Amino acid sequence: MDKAKRKAVIAGNWKMNKTPKEATALLNAITPLVKDADCEVIACVPYVDLAAAIEATAGTNVKIGAENCHWAESGAFTGEISTGMLKEIGVEYVVLGHSERRQYFGETDETVNKRTKAALAAGLKPIVCVGELLWERECDITEEVIARQIKLDLWDVSEEELKNVVIAYEPVWAIGTGKTATADQAEEVCAFIRAQLAKLYNQAAADAVTIQYGGSMNDGNADELLSKTDVDGGLIGGASLVAEKFAAIVAAASK
Repeated sequence: MDKAKRKAVIAGNWKMNKTPKEATALLNAITPLVKDADCEVIACVPYVDLAAAIEATAGTNVKIGAENCHWAESGAFTGEISTGMLKEIGVEYVVLGHSERRQYFGETDETVNKRTKAALAAGLKPIVCVGELLWERECDITEEVIARQIKLDLWDVSEEELKNVVIAYEPVWAIGTGKTATADQAEEVCAFIRAQLAKLYNQAAADAVTIQYGGSMNDGNADELLSKTDVDGGLIGGASLVAEKFAAIVAAASK
């Protein structure tokens, strides 16, 4: 992390876990543990938990995010949620392009781009996920895959809008598998992402972007991963569902 240039951000991605009552209990456990954090702390929760989460974190330093949004303001999109709906209830962040959305629900770089621009237009802060499959890494095309995703997902996003974008590097082979990229592997790709942003925008703009690592970061490996210059935080899956583990990661990012 380089806190002189950009904000460290730890975001929990709860995925399809926790009822509203369970969400309230978990957040009530988390908030006192992270109240002195020297980083941004976010819980990205299922849609049905958002109202309870916002109520549970009122007056605390924990921000609430959604796990997806649609690009249209309204319309015949059964089952979808608009940015305006999220904004009105107090959501601040939204995860977009997560590998599970891409794998199971047909997300493409085009739809991620449309969602990203809609989120920014509504005043939300998107956490845009990019990452390679195991096969792509084995074929030694990680950089080509990442460069393409960065360019397409951020197409027509202005330098001013980029200030509100967080990027999460999540190697798909390390999500929910227990496998983790080494700290050096994470740093290499996060640094490559920053270099791509410098090409698309400029070095100053790239240096200001928070780039998280999102592949099985936990309380045991967070210190090493976050010690790397270009790893500015984490998008946390399983460990975000255990208050003490999530707090330990926040503590690592607060150093």
